Amino acid sequence: MDMTDKVVLITGASRGIGAAAARRFAEAGAKVALVARGSDAIADLAGEIGAERAVAIPCDISRFWEVEQTVQNCVTAFGRIDVLVNNAGVIEPISHMAEADPDAWGQVIDINLKGVFHGMRAALPRMVAQGSGTILTIGSGAAHGPVEAWSHYCASKAGALMLTRMADKEYGEAGIRALSLSPGTVATQMQREIKASGVNPVSELDWSDHIPPEWVAAALVWMCGPDADEYKGAEVSLRDPGIRSRIGVA
Repeated sequence: MDMTDKVVLITGASRGIGAAAARRFAEAGAKVALVARGSDAIADLAGEIGAERAVAIPCDISRFWEVEQTVQNCVTAFGRIDVLVNNAGVIEPISHMAEADPDAWGQVIDINLKGVFHGMRAALPRMVAQGSGTILTIGSGAAHGPVEAWSHYCASKAGALMLTRMADKEYGEAGIRALSLSPGTVATQMQREIKASGVNPVSELDWSDHIPPEWVAAALVWMCGPDADEYKGAEVSLRDPGIRSRIGVA
Protein backbone atom coordinates (compact mmCIF):
# COMPACT_ATOMS: atom_id res chain seq x y z
CA MET A 1 0.00 0.00 0.00
CA ASP A 2 1.53 3.30 -1.11
CA MET A 3 0.84 6.01 1.48
CA THR A 4 3.04 8.67 -0.08
CA ASP A 5 2.09 12.15 1.17
CA LYS A 6 -0.88 10.82 3.16
CA VAL A 7 -1.17 12.18 6.70
CA VAL A 8 -1.87 9.70 9.48
CA LEU A 9 -2.70 10.61 13.09
CA ILE A 10 -2.08 7.77 15.55
CA THR A 11 -3.19 7.82 19.19
CA GLY A 12 -1.30 5.78 21.75
CA ALA A 13 1.81 6.11 19.58
CA SER A 14 4.36 5.94 22.38
CA ARG A 15 4.73 2.15 22.36
CA GLY A 16 3.31 -1.18 21.25
CA ILE A 17 0.86 -1.16 18.36
CA GLY A 18 0.92 2.63 18.03
CA ALA A 19 4.69 2.88 17.69
CA ALA A 20 4.81 -0.07 15.28
CA ALA A 21 2.05 1.53 13.20
CA ALA A 22 3.90 4.84 13.07
CA ARG A 23 6.99 3.14 11.70
CA ARG A 24 5.02 1.09 9.19
CA PHE A 25 3.01 4.04 7.85
CA ALA A 26 6.20 6.11 7.57
CA GLU A 27 7.89 3.27 5.67
CA ALA A 28 4.91 3.33 3.28
CA GLY A 29 5.52 7.02 2.62
CA ALA A 30 3.07 8.67 5.01
CA LYS A 31 3.59 11.62 7.28
CA VAL A 32 2.63 10.73 10.84
CA ALA A 33 1.31 12.69 13.81
CA LEU A 34 2.27 10.80 16.96
CA VAL A 35 -0.16 11.27 19.85
CA ALA A 36 0.19 10.10 23.45
CA ARG A 37 -0.07 11.43 26.98
CA GLY A 38 3.67 11.16 27.58
CA SER A 39 5.81 13.43 25.45
CA ASP A 40 9.28 11.85 25.72
CA ALA A 41 8.58 8.56 23.92
CA ILE A 42 6.73 10.14 21.00
CA ALA A 43 9.40 12.83 20.70
CA ASP A 44 12.05 10.13 20.44
CA LEU A 45 10.01 8.24 17.86
CA ALA A 46 9.43 11.40 15.83
CA GLY A 47 13.18 11.98 15.87
CA GLU A 48 13.75 8.43 14.67
CA ILE A 49 11.32 8.84 11.76
CA GLY A 50 12.52 12.34 10.90
CA ALA A 51 11.27 15.88 11.45
CA GLU A 52 9.96 16.23 7.90
CA ARG A 53 7.83 13.11 8.23
CA ALA A 54 6.73 13.03 11.88
CA VAL A 55 5.45 15.36 14.58
CA ALA A 56 4.91 14.53 18.26
CA ILE A 57 1.75 15.93 19.87
CA PRO A 58 1.18 15.26 23.60
CA CYS A 59 -2.53 14.80 24.26
CA ASP A 60 -4.94 13.24 26.73
CA ILE A 61 -7.62 11.78 24.46
CA SER A 62 -10.14 11.69 27.29
CA ARG A 63 -10.39 15.50 26.95
CA PHE A 64 -12.10 16.61 23.77
CA TRP A 65 -10.57 20.07 23.65
CA GLU A 66 -7.09 18.48 23.66
CA VAL A 67 -8.03 16.12 20.82
CA GLU A 68 -9.53 18.95 18.81
CA GLN A 69 -6.32 20.97 19.24
CA THR A 70 -4.26 17.89 18.34
CA VAL A 71 -6.08 17.52 15.02
CA GLN A 72 -5.56 21.23 14.39
CA ASN A 73 -1.84 20.85 15.16
CA CYS A 74 -1.65 17.92 12.73
CA VAL A 75 -3.29 19.98 9.99
CA THR A 76 -1.03 22.92 10.75
CA ALA A 77 2.04 20.69 10.45
CA PHE A 78 1.07 18.70 7.36
CA GLY A 79 -1.88 20.46 5.73
CA ARG A 80 -4.54 17.77 6.15
CA ILE A 81 -5.53 14.53 7.91
CA ASP A 82 -6.17 11.45 5.77
CA VAL A 83 -6.16 8.65 8.33
CA LEU A 84 -7.08 8.56 12.01
CA VAL A 85 -5.89 5.51 13.94
CA ASN A 86 -7.78 5.19 17.24
CA ASN A 87 -5.29 2.97 19.00
CA ALA A 88 -4.92 4.31 22.54
CA GLY A 89 -6.51 2.05 25.11
CA VAL A 90 -6.15 0.79 28.68
CA ILE A 91 -7.38 -2.20 30.68
CA GLU A 92 -6.23 -1.51 34.23
CA PRO A 93 -7.59 -1.82 36.84
CA ILE A 94 -8.78 -5.37 36.17
CA SER A 95 -11.44 -6.22 38.74
CA HIS A 96 -14.81 -7.85 39.25
CA MET A 97 -17.79 -5.51 39.04
CA ALA A 98 -18.74 -5.69 42.74
CA GLU A 99 -15.19 -4.65 43.67
CA ALA A 100 -14.48 -2.13 40.89
CA ASP A 101 -13.61 1.44 41.80
CA PRO A 102 -16.23 3.54 39.98
CA ASP A 103 -13.84 6.39 39.18
CA ALA A 104 -11.15 4.06 37.81
CA TRP A 105 -13.81 2.14 35.85
CA GLY A 106 -15.03 5.40 34.36
CA GLN A 107 -11.51 6.46 33.38
CA VAL A 108 -11.25 3.37 31.16
CA ILE A 109 -14.50 4.38 29.46
CA ASP A 110 -13.15 7.93 29.08
CA ILE A 111 -10.10 6.64 27.19
CA ASN A 112 -11.34 3.56 25.34
CA LEU A 113 -14.78 4.82 24.31
CA LYS A 114 -14.98 8.58 24.71
CA GLY A 115 -11.43 8.89 23.38
CA VAL A 116 -12.49 7.15 20.16
CA PHE A 117 -15.50 9.44 19.85
CA HIS A 118 -13.32 12.49 20.50
CA GLY A 119 -10.98 11.47 17.69
CA MET A 120 -13.84 10.90 15.28
CA ARG A 121 -15.59 14.12 16.29
CA ALA A 122 -12.44 16.18 15.77
CA ALA A 123 -11.36 14.54 12.50
CA LEU A 124 -14.68 14.01 10.72
CA PRO A 125 -15.46 17.65 9.82
CA ARG A 126 -12.07 18.03 8.14
CA MET A 127 -12.32 14.68 6.35
CA VAL A 128 -15.83 15.42 5.12
CA ALA A 129 -14.73 18.84 3.89
CA GLN A 130 -11.90 17.31 1.87
CA GLY A 131 -14.17 14.53 0.57
CA SER A 132 -12.13 11.60 1.88
CA GLY A 133 -10.72 10.02 4.99
CA THR A 134 -10.15 6.71 6.74
CA ILE A 135 -10.90 6.07 10.41
CA LEU A 136 -9.36 2.91 11.84
CA THR A 137 -10.14 1.80 15.38
CA ILE A 138 -8.41 -0.97 17.31
CA GLY A 139 -11.17 -3.27 18.45
CA SER A 140 -11.20 -6.52 20.39
CA GLY A 141 -12.91 -9.85 20.67
CA ALA A 142 -14.00 -8.46 24.03
CA ALA A 143 -16.53 -6.36 22.12
CA HIS A 144 -18.50 -9.49 21.36
CA GLY A 145 -18.65 -11.36 24.66
CA PRO A 146 -18.02 -11.03 28.39
CA VAL A 147 -14.58 -11.69 29.84
CA GLU A 148 -14.25 -12.07 33.59
CA ALA A 149 -13.11 -8.88 35.38
CA TRP A 150 -13.08 -6.89 32.13
CA SER A 151 -16.50 -5.21 32.36
CA HIS A 152 -15.01 -1.78 31.58
CA TYR A 153 -12.93 -3.09 28.68
CA CYS A 154 -15.69 -5.22 27.14
CA ALA A 155 -18.24 -2.40 27.40
CA SER A 156 -15.85 0.19 25.95
CA LYS A 157 -14.79 -1.99 23.03
CA ALA A 158 -18.40 -2.87 22.21
CA GLY A 159 -19.21 0.83 22.20
CA ALA A 160 -16.20 1.66 20.05
CA LEU A 161 -17.30 -0.90 17.47
CA MET A 162 -20.70 0.76 17.34
CA LEU A 163 -19.02 4.13 16.78
CA THR A 164 -17.28 2.62 13.73
CA ARG A 165 -20.64 1.42 12.44
CA MET A 166 -22.18 4.83 13.13
CA ALA A 167 -19.40 6.69 11.31
CA ASP A 168 -19.95 4.49 8.27
CA LYS A 169 -23.73 4.89 8.49
CA GLU A 170 -23.59 8.67 8.69
CA TYR A 171 -20.57 9.50 6.54
CA GLY A 172 -19.87 6.56 4.24
CA GLU A 173 -21.55 8.31 1.34
CA ALA A 174 -19.42 11.39 2.05
CA GLY A 175 -16.24 9.46 1.27
CA ILE A 176 -15.36 8.38 4.81
CA ARG A 177 -14.07 4.83 5.32
CA ALA A 178 -14.56 3.63 8.92
CA LEU A 179 -13.25 0.20 9.87
CA SER A 180 -12.45 -1.68 13.08
CA LEU A 181 -9.56 -4.10 13.56
CA SER A 182 -9.79 -6.95 16.05
CA PRO A 183 -6.17 -8.12 16.29
CA GLY A 184 -6.44 -10.90 18.85
CA THR A 185 -3.87 -10.93 21.64
CA VAL A 186 -0.78 -8.85 20.89
CA ALA A 187 2.62 -8.91 22.59
CA THR A 188 2.38 -5.50 24.29
CA GLN A 189 2.49 -4.06 27.80
CA MET A 190 -1.27 -4.62 28.10
CA GLN A 191 -0.73 -8.37 27.91
CA ARG A 192 1.82 -8.13 30.73
CA GLU A 193 -0.83 -6.40 32.85
CA ILE A 194 -3.38 -9.07 31.95
CA LYS A 195 -0.86 -11.81 32.80
CA ALA A 196 -0.13 -10.22 36.17
CA SER A 197 -3.84 -10.15 37.07
CA GLY A 198 -4.15 -13.95 36.88
CA VAL A 199 -7.92 -13.59 36.66
CA ASN A 200 -9.19 -15.25 33.48
CA PRO A 201 -8.03 -17.61 30.71
CA VAL A 202 -6.41 -14.79 28.76
CA SER A 203 -4.01 -14.27 31.65
CA GLU A 204 -2.92 -17.90 31.33
CA LEU A 205 -1.64 -17.55 27.77
CA ASP A 206 2.08 -17.85 27.08
CA TRP A 207 3.92 -14.87 25.62
CA SER A 208 4.51 -16.94 22.49
CA ASP A 209 0.74 -17.12 21.95
CA HIS A 210 0.57 -13.39 21.21
CA ILE A 211 1.16 -11.91 17.75
CA PRO A 212 3.77 -9.16 17.30
CA PRO A 213 2.54 -5.55 17.08
CA GLU A 214 4.17 -5.34 13.64
CA TRP A 215 1.44 -7.64 12.29
CA VAL A 216 -1.20 -5.22 13.53
CA ALA A 217 0.68 -2.32 11.95
CA ALA A 218 0.74 -4.13 8.61
CA ALA A 219 -3.00 -4.74 8.89
CA LEU A 220 -3.69 -1.05 9.54
CA VAL A 221 -1.78 0.01 6.43
CA TRP A 222 -3.60 -2.65 4.38
CA MET A 223 -6.95 -1.39 5.67
CA CYS A 224 -6.26 2.00 4.07
CA GLY A 225 -6.47 0.44 0.61
CA PRO A 226 -9.38 -0.66 -1.58
CA ASP A 227 -8.78 -4.35 -0.85
CA ALA A 228 -10.34 -3.72 2.59
CA ASP A 229 -13.41 -1.85 1.32
CA GLU A 230 -15.64 -4.84 1.97
CA TYR A 231 -15.08 -4.21 5.70
CA LYS A 232 -16.27 -0.60 5.75
CA GLY A 233 -18.51 -0.17 8.76
CA ALA A 234 -17.43 -3.55 10.05
CA GLU A 235 -14.53 -5.39 11.63
CA VAL A 236 -11.41 -7.04 10.25
CA SER A 237 -10.28 -10.01 12.37
CA LEU A 238 -6.57 -10.67 12.40
CA ARG A 239 -7.32 -14.10 13.83
CA ASP A 240 -8.62 -15.10 10.40
CA PRO A 241 -5.93 -16.99 8.45
CA GLY A 242 -7.40 -15.68 5.20
CA ILE A 243 -7.01 -12.08 6.37
CA ARG A 244 -3.46 -12.77 7.50
CA SER A 245 -2.68 -14.15 4.06
CA ARG A 246 -4.16 -11.13 2.29
CA ILE A 247 -2.14 -8.79 4.50
CA GLY A 248 1.04 -10.83 4.09
CA VAL A 249 1.69 -11.82 7.71
CA ALA A 250 0.63 -15.47 7.55
